[in-house]
Amino acid sequence: MEHGINQVSLLGHLGADPELKLSADGQAILKLRLATTSKWVDKNNVKQEKTEWHRVAVFGRLAEALAKFLRKGMGVYVNGRLSYSSYEKDGQKRYSTDVIAEDVVVTTPKGYVPATSRSDFGDYGARPSAPNGASAAVATEIPF
Repeated sequence: MEHGINQVSLLGHLGADPELKLSADGQAILKLRLATTSKWVDKNNVKQEKTEWHRVAVFGRLAEALAKFLRKGMGVYVNGRLSYSSYEKDGQKRYSTDVIAEDVVVTTPKGYVPATSRSDFGDYGARPSAPNGASAAVATEIPF
């Protein structure tokens, strides 16, 4: 029996502050609006770009954790699956495509300015301490 793969990976920036809601059974649902931008040079050597908007839903404990610090403009990497649904609004059938996130990783936020107090974002963006007393510069070097 063959099985299919439904997997999507997105890297972009949040276009709005996330919305945290609770389902009827009390499960946390975090709604994200994620922008991804493609850039290219057309046949006339003119730079072009196109931004796509994605609806992302995060569930459970991950949703609760991310809701505490995600904000508009922050960069995120999302790995998940596509979900299609339909609903009726004003007597018309409408369709929706959403990404159900399984993993969300915060990347460098767009226009990130360090918080005046780490308590604003916890340890987000903090440089890791150097292991075994090594200097921070040595600890962050890549060996290849």
